[in-house]
Amino acid sequence: MAKSLGSKNVGLLRLVEERSLTKKIEEEKKHKREKQVPYLHKDCISNILVRLPLDSLQRSRFVCKPWYNIIKNPKFIDAHLHRSESVLIFLSPFPNESLYPFSMTSVPKEMPNTVSVELNLLQPKPIPIFNHTTINATRFSVQFLEFKNDKSKIGEYSLSCSGNIRATCNGLILLDNKLKKGGLVVMNPVTRKLIALPLGTLSRPHDESYGFALIDSTGEYKVVHLFRDELRYVSCEILSLRTKAWREVNGPSFGFFNRFVDGPISAIGGLHWIPQVDRSEYIVSIEVDKEKFHQIPLPRSSRTHDRIVEMGGVLGLVVHEDVNHIDIWILKGFYGEVWTKYHSITVGSIIDMVPLFSLRIKGDIIFKRDEDGSFYVYDFQHQEMRKVEMVEGCIPRSSTTYLPHVNSLVSWMEVNLDMCD
Repeated sequence: MAKSLGSKNVGLLRLVEERSLTKKIEEEKKHKREKQVPYLHKDCISNILVRLPLDSLQRSRFVCKPWYNIIKNPKFIDAHLHRSESVLIFLSPFPNESLYPFSMTSVPKEMPNTVSVELNLLQPKPIPIFNHTTINATRFSVQFLEFKNDKSKIGEYSLSCSGNIRATCNGLILLDNKLKKGGLVVMNPVTRKLIALPLGTLSRPHDESYGFALIDSTGEYKVVHLFRDELRYVSCEILSLRTKAWREVNGPSFGFFNRFVDGPISAIGGLHWIPQVDRSEYIVSIEVDKEKFHQIPLPRSSRTHDRIVEMGGVLGLVVHEDVNHIDIWILKGFYGEVWTKYHSITVGSIIDMVPLFSLRIKGDIIFKRDEDGSFYVYDFQHQEMRKVEMVEGCIPRSSTTYLPHVNSLVSWMEVNLDMCD
């Protein structure tokens, strides 16, 4: 019996010694690996991470806690935003889909890997097992079109919705809330964070227009809603994401607007509309911080295919002088500034080319032809107009509505960047 106990003790002692030796070897290996990997300051790591594509950056958050803290830092998010190129965001109906009931308690089998905006809105609320709330509306996939080296490809957010995209700002989108008539949703399609906004004034789609802007001095986001009332006056209400409440403000003077054609362009601290389809002599603008409307004369009357665009922080006016001649004018501010001619395009232009937006980083302008929906890019450096080749994804329908956008990690929640390390 004593011999048996002695053997067991020897065996246990040997097991403890082996485990201790194994642990020591592992620690030596770990120490050796740490010696081989040079130390990088967090500023250096941040400088590397900010250059990653957005999908890689999203995955990098889960590599380690220091990387997670870097990527979620508001200063990093702001730096990434300023390095990100602009894209066109749009809605695409799901294949072979028309009107059909969509159950809010599950994702349809046609889109198993897609997150629904409406389902996310319902998640914080209890959903009874036998609740069969439905929306009889077409479901859309939220997609974006990016341009690089005269080529374009379609990107996916794996996100679906029923409502239209009303406006965009810094990577945030303003969506119709189909669960509440007249309601809106602010969402970042990359991070999928969202917030529902309260009901505003109800109006017919063709008698209203939404704008979405950031006040740089305060970091406050505002939603501007113009709508035509029963007396045909254009009224205005504004919602601050800080208070999440609509306020009535003095609208533009009577007769400023003929009809709401396109959504407004955000530039030089304001939102700007061309108030009629053809032969407009001025634009209607609102200073978002002062909530004051202006009528700004144009350097020349705008025509059907002319547009205003944001160009590197200034407001640009792209006008067709004749069949093969496009002029670009710029305005740098509300006060003490006048329109100045910036550039003339005299090669490769076509009369039905509609300017959509200016690339944030490179500065080139993307045009879309009305005839066939094809895209063209005007290269300012080489002064060339070139057709864009679609290299990935199906060509969207020519009637598709596009909005300038930037994929970012931005949130609507206010953060003082000076207080963040």
